[in-house]
This record gives sequence, C-alpha cells and structure tokens, in this order.
Amino acid sequence: MSDSPNMDQNDQKLAQATPNSDRPYSWFESLYAEASGNPERIPWAKLKPHPALMSWLDEQEFLRPGQGALVVACGLGDDAEALAARGYAVTAFDYSQSAIAWCQQRFDTSLVNYYQADLFSLPQSWQKAYPLVWECRTIQSLPLEMRSEAIRAIANLVSPGGTLLVLTHLRPDNSEAQGPPWPLSNAELNEFKTLGFTEVRRTPYTDSKRPEVEQVLIEFN
Repeated sequence: MSDSPNMDQNDQKLAQATPNSDRPYSWFESLYAEASGNPERIPWAKLKPHPALMSWLDEQEFLRPGQGALVVACGLGDDAEALAARGYAVTAFDYSQSAIAWCQQRFDTSLVNYYQADLFSLPQSWQKAYPLVWECRTIQSLPLEMRSEAIRAIANLVSPGGTLLVLTHLRPDNSEAQGPPWPLSNAELNEFKTLGFTEVRRTPYTDSKRPEVEQVLIEFN
C-alpha cells in the first residue's frame, strides 16, 4: 500500500464483504481483478516506489549486491523493483494472483521473483530467510483480531541479524481503530519487540495530500 486517499465506497464495501470469512483479506483479489488493468482503481497504487523506502535506501552507506530482500504484499511491484534496482535479490508476494500477473506484465524483464502467496501460509523455505523485509501497510489492512498473527508471520521472515522495515499509519494506544485501513498503535508495534526485535530508528512520514494522518517508518533489527 502507499499514500492515497481513503478507499471509495465501492472499495469499502469490498473490504467489508467477507468479515466472517477465514480469509477476510480475500477482497484484495476482487479489487485487483475488477480493476482490469486500470491502476486508478487501486487506491494505494502510485506506480512509483514509496518515498519513505527510497529515502531509507539513499541513506545506506553500502550497496549489498545479491542480498536477499522480501516485499510483503507487493501490490503492483514498484517497491520490489526499486529494491532490485539497488542490487537486492528480491522476492515479492501478494495474496492477489491478479496483482502478481499485473506485476509480471508491467515488468516483463524483471529480476524480481513474484509469487502469489498467503501471508498466513507462506513456504517453510521463506522462514528466517531474508536479511531485509519491507512491510508497507499490510498489517493495517487486516482486522484487529488478526494483527498478532500477522506480526508473527512477518517477523518470522527476517533472517537472524536482518532488518525489518515497517511503514504504517499510527493511532494512539487505547483508541478505537477506524477503518479500513485500521492504523496500528504503539502497543501493537511493540509486539515486534516481544519477538526479539530492537527498534533502531523511527522516522515520521508526512503525505502532503494527507498531512493530518500520522505515519511512521520504523526500522527494526
């Protein structure tokens, strides 16, 4: 996901269409499929990498040719392609098969390995396998009761000593989450710490089109 206006009424209806399903995130496939190749129908699609990711990459002293990186819920692939352009060996996945096909069509000579996959049932070979993991607003797209499971699933992808980057909207602790999307609280983000991660840096991010929304990029090691 990236910086965009809130989902329109049709997308809100899609997001709320299966609240009791085993996969309440299955509406993502419907959204990408019904977009029929029109990126304007994807609320978070900007067709360019996220500025917060690019700023982080620009601050790195050394390129790491061939170092593995994983992009969680890659959408239309721009963040994955940005990492590949910096020399990372990138794997990117999305629950939506239509999104993955779209990525492969947009970047038909890409070095990125794109896969359709479910965050909650990822291949065993991906566990603890990636020195860099990029998570951009996937957790906040999920219902509150799925947050802890999603956090554990993402944490389990980072190799020992690796880096996890989490970009999210924030809400005050003990406040009611309004959504979708449902911003994360610091209490929820602290679950990464209980899983053994250390917060290295927290960088506020402001979208000029939505300056009222508190956003942050957190680097965990």
